[in-house]
Amino acid sequence: MAHNIFKAVILGAPASGKGTISSRIINKFNFEHISVGDRLRLQIKNNTKLGVEAKRYVENGNLLPDSLMTKFVNNELKHANKNWLLDGFPRTLPQAHSLWESHKLDIVINLNVPFDVIIDRAKGRWIHLSSGRAYNLDFNAPKVFGKDDVTGEPLIQREDDQPEVVRKRLEVYQEITRPVIEFYQTTDILQHFEGRTSDEIWPKVVNCLNAYLSDKRIFVENV
Repeated sequence: MAHNIFKAVILGAPASGKGTISSRIINKFNFEHISVGDRLRLQIKNNTKLGVEAKRYVENGNLLPDSLMTKFVNNELKHANKNWLLDGFPRTLPQAHSLWESHKLDIVINLNVPFDVIIDRAKGRWIHLSSGRAYNLDFNAPKVFGKDDVTGEPLIQREDDQPEVVRKRLEVYQEITRPVIEFYQTTDILQHFEGRTSDEIWPKVVNCLNAYLSDKRIFVENV
């Protein structure tokens, strides 16, 4: 059955619950999750041409250039054949402009969680390094303490989850993302969702997406 593809982007500061909200959207609405970070890590792991180029930037602690990121994301979106949620892109104003030129988005979901909550949350955060899966002892604990649910491999606590480092990361994120958010405000598709926990934010996201999908008569496949 031919149908329109619903195009969504999710924005949120580090440790704002973006991963949790994204996974819930994927499960409930059967969207394709296009996690740019995960897909880049896979490219690097498989030593593809893009992966080798990206690895050079990552190893030097540099962000990938906007042109390289945009090319990669557009290539990933070419293969999307159902409603999708883009996570981890755009992060800069040039990326946002390029994405808008190639894909007229239906909604941009922006998670607003107070910085003090995020800083406190980061203290209990554990990461599976190779996949990027994140856990939190307060609300998303691993089944076995210190072990990844999928692989059973050890989890780590990153140095950049220390409070002073997290605060700096949040300030940088806000500075970089502010122009992106301002741009999307001009398109009338930006929706802010405020709350202290993912459980508080999630019902608001569900109601909004249901309204958008119904209004645009978007077909949602049964899971």
